[in-house]
Amino acid sequence: MERIDPKIRNAVRALVIRDDQVLLLKKEGYESGGVRYALPGGGQDPGESLTAALQRECLEEIDCEVQPGELLSVHDFIKQRATEPVTWRHVVEFLFACELPAGYEPHNGPAPDKHQVDVVWMPIKQVSQLQLFPQYLSSFIPTLIPGNLPDNRPGNPLNSGPDLQQPDRYQGRFVDPGFGADS
Repeated sequence: MERIDPKIRNAVRALVIRDDQVLLLKKEGYESGGVRYALPGGGQDPGESLTAALQRECLEEIDCEVQPGELLSVHDFIKQRATEPVTWRHVVEFLFACELPAGYEPHNGPAPDKHQVDVVWMPIKQVSQLQLFPQYLSSFIPTLIPGNLPDNRPGNPLNSGPDLQQPDRYQGRFVDPGFGADS
């Protein structure tokens, strides 16, 4: 029987844009195959501020200290965990605009994610065609291209996944069982 983990997990992501490109983690080695992408970031540890979690995760994954800027989005979704029996986790994700030092060249950090194989600059215009986790980022990131929205900003930075009280509570675009627990 499937169940939802009673603990809500806070996570942070760094959105770094330079010259119309976004910094992404390239991931491979999933059972379903293929290449997947994610923004640098991960879970917040107990007692850790959001910005401290963001800086720690970026040091681990991209080997560079980011300068956190504006909070761009707070988004929650339900994610299948790689557990037996299957469990689901409610994740609240905080997306920050971040800056890197001018000379940064993408490379893996000392403690990359399990499936992380590289760090790459990707043209923003290609992001909507990628398998990007969490899924909302595929449509959100292109809105940051100058001219796409007034003031280059999404209309509502607070977004929510499906209502957990609905019968189909684990179905929908905010659930991506293919990414597993280590996304």
